[in-house]
Amino acid sequence: MLAVATFSSVRSANRSARAAEQSLLVGLRPILMPSRRDDPPQKIMYGDEQWFKMPGGTAVGEIRAVDGTENVYLALSLHNAGSGLAVVHGWVFYPERPQSTDRPPLEKFRWNSRDLWIPVNDTGFWQAAYRDTSDPEYTAALEAIKNRQPISIDLLYGDHEGGQRVVTRFSVTPRTDTTETEHNGQWIAAAVRHWNIDRPDPRVAPRVAPRAPQQPEPPSGA
Repeated sequence: MLAVATFSSVRSANRSARAAEQSLLVGLRPILMPSRRDDPPQKIMYGDEQWFKMPGGTAVGEIRAVDGTENVYLALSLHNAGSGLAVVHGWVFYPERPQSTDRPPLEKFRWNSRDLWIPVNDTGFWQAAYRDTSDPEYTAALEAIKNRQPISIDLLYGDHEGGQRVVTRFSVTPRTDTTETEHNGQWIAAAVRHWNIDRPDPRVAPRVAPRAPQQPEPPSGA
């Protein structure tokens, strides 16, 4: 009886510890979405002292000539809808909308050259630029922005302790309507998919152990 009581007590303590750990992780968990259209605009400076004003709910896709080179500038206006501080680690740029719904491998991501922090229930931004014409992605990025074709961006981010990493794919579309001239030239972003890195994928159904075949009941009177 003592062994049974001890086992039951240990199992209950383990469940309580796991519940407490999950509660702590939920409190640290970020999730990034595009900011809302009524969020205030953000002013962004790049390392080469180029400035952009990005209204809420929009993105930056622009080419500027700097020192004789056409630089490609990218940015997303973001809102942290999670319950923990978001730290953006890296990004992948697609000059079109990728057909695959598989998560890109982590080694494909480019790491940010500066820390980007987005507070809980607040706005922030991601930014990047192509300036090196020898970069294998430079020409494709330049042509995509020049032609104003839909693009996609994957962001890798996590909590402030470096865990609970998530990849969110953003589809970025040029706004070309002519009814609101003040919005011409802007890009609009939408979050289309999330992948967990350090936690189970919620889209994968849990495995269910196959049921053992039932034995036929013996005939009556056997």
